[in-house]
Amino acid sequence: MTAAGTAGSTQDEVRRHNVSTLLRYVHVHGPTSRAELTTVMQLNRSTIGALTADLTQVGLVREQVPARSAGSGAGRPSLVVCPRPERVYVFAYDIGVDYLIAARVGLGGSILDRRELHRLRGDYALEDVTAHLARFTAEMLGRAEPGSVCVGVGVAIAALVRENDGQVRYAPNLGWVDEPLGTMLADMLGAHGVRAKIAVANDADLGALAETVRGAASGSDDAVYLTGEVGVGAGIIVGGKPLRGAGGYGGEIGHTVVNPAGRLCRCGARGCWETEIGEKAILDAAGHPDGPRSTVSAVVAAAAGGDPRALAAMRHVGEWLGIGVGNVVNIFNPEVVIFGGLLRDVFPAVEQQLRTTLATTGLAAPREQVRLVT
Repeated sequence: MTAAGTAGSTQDEVRRHNVSTLLRYVHVHGPTSRAELTTVMQLNRSTIGALTADLTQVGLVREQVPARSAGSGAGRPSLVVCPRPERVYVFAYDIGVDYLIAARVGLGGSILDRRELHRLRGDYALEDVTAHLARFTAEMLGRAEPGSVCVGVGVAIAALVRENDGQVRYAPNLGWVDEPLGTMLADMLGAHGVRAKIAVANDADLGALAETVRGAASGSDDAVYLTGEVGVGAGIIVGGKPLRGAGGYGGEIGHTVVNPAGRLCRCGARGCWETEIGEKAILDAAGHPDGPRSTVSAVVAAAAGGDPRALAAMRHVGEWLGIGVGNVVNIFNPEVVIFGGLLRDVFPAVEQQLRTTLATTGLAAPREQVRLVT
């Protein structure tokens, strides 16, 4: 390769990097002025102008004049760069124990289309799940703007997932063992003409990613996201990077044994954390062993109204939640612990007791700097 060729290639790589960085910033942060982009990317105004012109030409962003506010001065305002969601999109699927959700999400995070199916809890076959997602996908593709392109697929599931091919190794609350979810979805999408990269991951890991990019832990490099539905899982961010483990199976904190004399867990162990703070534990303690998911909110409301059995249930959950969170704080020293899923609904009712228990289970140094949020 000649020196000129090398220089040209390097220049192309730099430009591609800058375009990518600018587009991602606008995708995550929304409408952003050229002036801000100049500061954030540490590039001059003419370079930013050239990059936004390229992205405008291919239909990924648009530029608009900002509304002038009082006292803003007489100078020319900096143009605002806005993501255009309709040109490229991803499919997002969420597979739960008693629900399926599918969405078409455009650039900038705009939800362009969404489908939901709620049904009785049970061990549904992979083929059943895939068939429903295929129907949702066909409907959403039929409503997509002509010429728009699917650039990726993301799938969330409460399971141990093999990263390289989306194989579900173990999903105890779905009754799945070694199910080829990634392969089945690739075949389904291919039949609809969609050939994009598919990423299948644990729902708590994706929850942690979402909260650090756009949510309650935005700007935090060390965070733990706890989600409680039927089971309990955790997504862990350490030093700004997801903590996956050797095979991508890290974060199954709901299956840490906290009470060896406790209940038998569906995973086969006894006394897992989720048997003390999960949905079934809450409903059993409140006297609603066969209640639907919505009953947890009713238990929280009843506790707020002074119902003795509901109050006892909340005390039970608060105590065991504090014990588990103490372990999380001691091990990972997070800046923030986020409570999602059912734990988000339960947290206000148990916060005081959780903090009291945490004061005895969490070491003082890491406990003093952690924030607990929903």
